[in-house]
Amino acid sequence: MPATDTLSLSASEALARRRSVRAFTDRPVDPALLARIFESAQRAPSGGNLQPWQATVVTGKRWQAVQDAVAARIAMGREGFQPEYDIYPRGLTDPWDSRRFGVGEALYASLGIAREDKAGRIAQFQQNYRGFGAPVMVFLHCSRIMGPPQWADMGMWLQSVMLLLVEHGLASCPQECWAMYGATVRAELGLDDGQILFCGLAIGHADEEAPVNRWPVPRVGLDEVIDWQGFDA
Repeated sequence: MPATDTLSLSASEALARRRSVRAFTDRPVDPALLARIFESAQRAPSGGNLQPWQATVVTGKRWQAVQDAVAARIAMGREGFQPEYDIYPRGLTDPWDSRRFGVGEALYASLGIAREDKAGRIAQFQQNYRGFGAPVMVFLHCSRIMGPPQWADMGMWLQSVMLLLVEHGLASCPQECWAMYGATVRAELGLDDGQILFCGLAIGHADEEAPVNRWPVPRVGLDEVIDWQGFDA
């Protein structure tokens, strides 16, 4: 969708078009447009109107500095990990474990990376820490005093931003993986230990021809997530 085709989508259309894009072009993003999108996203709901979300937006040399710092930690292997939180629950069981495994296999299949190609899979995973080539990265964080309800509020702000990006012809990819190196990211951004890093959000123009952006991402049926009660009375 061209960036000039704006303000023409319904909420349903924006939801249908939004996906986690994993290949971006190098076309720059207008910061004035981003400011308008963030301003609109401020209408996202939050309990008690706390508005707990805080974001640091980077591009250019600042964005490259974050990538370089995290790359140095990655080179340290497991000793380089600095997890802010458990991204997935420990001991994850079905049906959730199967969903996670299935989407990963579908992603690698779209790229032609076989299961036994460990080097290829590692190389693709490390593209996460380059934002898949996105020219802009948003790092979402909040005060450590905030609890699960406020983290849910951050999610509502994040979804609002992603749908507004679609409306304006832009693409994104939310990335919790940055929290695996939270201390390094926070140091590069000048955030003190009173802040906790939630995730990154890669922003740019999607490479529409990239196979990794074209495979169908499944969703479970309503019967697996919705329990209707009282409607047959």
